[in-house]
Amino acid sequence: MKNINLEDLGFKEKLQKHKVANQLDSFLIGRVILQHRERYIVLTERGEMESELLGNLRYTAQSNLDFPAVGDWVALMEYDINKGLIRAVYPRESLLVRKAVGKKGEKQIIASNLDFGLIVQSLNRDFSINRLERYLTICNSSSIKPMIILSKVDLVDDKEKSRIISLVKERVKNTPLIIVSNYTGEGLSDVKAILEKGKTYCLLGSSGVGKSTLINSITGKALMRTDKISDSIDRGKHITTHRELIVLKTGGILIDNPGIREVGIMDNGVGLEKTFEKIIDLSKRCKFNDCNHINTKGCAVLKAIDSGKLDKNVYENYMKLEREQEHHTSTTFEKRQKDKAFGKMVKNVLKHKRKDK
Repeated sequence: MKNINLEDLGFKEKLQKHKVANQLDSFLIGRVILQHRERYIVLTERGEMESELLGNLRYTAQSNLDFPAVGDWVALMEYDINKGLIRAVYPRESLLVRKAVGKKGEKQIIASNLDFGLIVQSLNRDFSINRLERYLTICNSSSIKPMIILSKVDLVDDKEKSRIISLVKERVKNTPLIIVSNYTGEGLSDVKAILEKGKTYCLLGSSGVGKSTLINSITGKALMRTDKISDSIDRGKHITTHRELIVLKTGGILIDNPGIREVGIMDNGVGLEKTFEKIIDLSKRCKFNDCNHINTKGCAVLKAIDSGKLDKNVYENYMKLEREQEHHTSTTFEKRQKDKAFGKMVKNVLKHKRKDK
């Protein structure tokens, strides 16, 4: 890859101020474009560098959130030709996370320093409006602007296409919507038009919805491996196995990532409020402030469902995601309490050992 201007990569004035304030002037600036465990490919003005963490950065990390991720800006030094050591991670402007699979209360980074989340859903039988709202909640909780791309329009008839578009517009308000077909080329020019120079976009969606093919169509190159659609399940196979940052000739920046079938939300409440704004507004009219919206008398939300003003399916998805969010909050608290108790135990053990000596 040719040398690149940092501003084209999204480097901003506040990062420059952080560099000066923290005496990082002697280090190179780069952005992580690929990660494999604790090894990274970092793009700098000198080109790509294979990089790893300095020992101090590795051993002082409190959790996986302290390690660099795709999209991060880092300070590094070159110790050999195209090889670097990462000294520090610059402050993140945004962080897109999901619930770590099989780990209670822990987060997994999807990508960092994003401006937009491109939520890709295929129009064929894999479409799920509930999953779409789940991705919206993740974007909204991270202050990342969501955009919706409905792919594989060539695989459905006009009636099904109209039904899904109407459903999305009814359930999701004030969010850009683009219909595309990687096969016919429909809508690809619209996608290219929204990609601004210096802005970072992350592709979000399940396996096989066409994210990698979309990247290949936008760039005009076979950058990402793709596979044919399975006749039995009517969707593409899971091909992408890692996250990768791609700089477009037009200046936009794309981050592809493995398809996520089930996205566990790690919401702080803000995401749910933005995604389900109508329900939140209705809840303010409930008779009691602690209304559970299930069986409490004077519930404005339940009343709206009975009158037809609120879609029952929207309500059920909201309640499901809210329960998830509450469960995450409780498991995170429990984990912190256990870590605190363990730390206290270690201190006591060390204290007694010193006394014995």
